[in-house]
Amino acid sequence: MNASRKGMLFGLAGVMAFGLTLPATRLAVASLDPAFVGLGRAAVAALPAAMLLFLTKQPFPSRDQWQRLAIVVLGVIVGFPLSIGWAMQRVDASHGGVVLGLLPLATACAAFLRAGENPSRRFWVCSLAGSVTVVAFALTASSGKLTPADGALLLAVAFAAIGYAEGGRLARELGGWQVMCWSLAAALPFILGPLIWLGLNYGVHGTTSSWAGFAYLSLVSSFLGMFAWYQGLALGGVAKVGQIQLLQPFFTFLFAMAFLGERFGWQPVACAALVAGLIALGRRGAGPRGTSLPLSRAPTVSSAET
Repeated sequence: MNASRKGMLFGLAGVMAFGLTLPATRLAVASLDPAFVGLGRAAVAALPAAMLLFLTKQPFPSRDQWQRLAIVVLGVIVGFPLSIGWAMQRVDASHGGVVLGLLPLATACAAFLRAGENPSRRFWVCSLAGSVTVVAFALTASSGKLTPADGALLLAVAFAAIGYAEGGRLARELGGWQVMCWSLAAALPFILGPLIWLGLNYGVHGTTSSWAGFAYLSLVSSFLGMFAWYQGLALGGVAKVGQIQLLQPFFTFLFAMAFLGERFGWQPVACAALVAGLIALGRRGAGPRGTSLPLSRAPTVSSAET
């Protein structure tokens, strides 16, 4: 098997791992506090991340890199998990999968803004069309008005996009998995106190299924899935393997049916397919002189996670 095919398989494994993030979150927050789940998954993942950094003797980031890692922590390690945890108490995972389908476009927009590049007109038209499609779906599913859960999902998209864009820039200097591990390790001292407080005040008496969802989020979504994803990008190329991320909402639909028993009509599937098509079309002309750019080069998942 050549490197390109291996890269596609590793990338597919990573996207499948991220596709289960929303169903696993919905399981976890069924009996556990969403803030505890959001912070706890990062705290658990930080332990093997710190050990890996120590065993491989990675050099410490510079002061400027620590400041940029703080943006990744705020967006990906804290903001995104807290937002989707709160939302998954209120809407189905399949609904969340459609809204988080905007993440690749949002990530590209954030990366362009941070890099000071000038996207093509086609990119902005496709971005606007994709956003309108998702908002229209959310309005249709909630009787003509956006719900607080939709707002939380859109906020999660914004958090993740900012963190992904900054993480993508740092990955060129530190490496992909190193950015992920340093972000988790840096977050641990700041989230440990609030996590203990949440456990003492809200309890940790979850059901077996909730703890299973929590374990998946901690060890797979926040850690192991990223290794498969970055290995795929390294072997098969970022632009090529990155396109597999377009399948993530559909894996979320599949896992939501299998593990949560969710039932839905053709509307979310059609909406996700339309958004995926717009992303693919827009990214063809996203970079300078029409070059193709990766969907995500940062250290954490999922729309759709992610």
